[in-house]
Amino acid sequence: MRSTRDERDARAHFDDRYRVKGNAAAAAVEQAVIGAVWGANGYTTRDQADELAAHLRLGPGDRLLDIGTGRGWPALYLAQTTGCSVVGTDLPVAALQSARRRARHEHVEDRAALVVASGATLPFRTGQFDAVVHTDVLC
Repeated sequence: MRSTRDERDARAHFDDRYRVKGNAAAAAVEQAVIGAVWGANGYTTRDQADELAAHLRLGPGDRLLDIGTGRGWPALYLAQTTGCSVVGTDLPVAALQSARRRARHEHVEDRAALVVASGATLPFRTGQFDAVVHTDVLC
């Protein structure tokens, strides 16, 4: 399927943004705001991610779809803390590459798949996921 102009523009904008490496100051802000350092580009806190997990009743064997996953926050955190499997989708390849590295670092790479896809044109069949999240994403 061909990308729309909006998707191409968003991919170009966010690819540049995700190529910027973190630094100590950014990590300190993220720790203070989010409660963890994941290279996140959003503001979902660790407490809010824990609330999502509890509300969705995520656990081993569950499949979670995270639309607009970016670098994998909070999807990979939820996989790590609940034992669920995650599929993260986003357009910027640089973000997904970062998420792949983080999945390895957090030892959840066997339960994490990352797919280049727009939230508007997801390549999945109905019923493949037990829960869907899209934190800090404008759809």
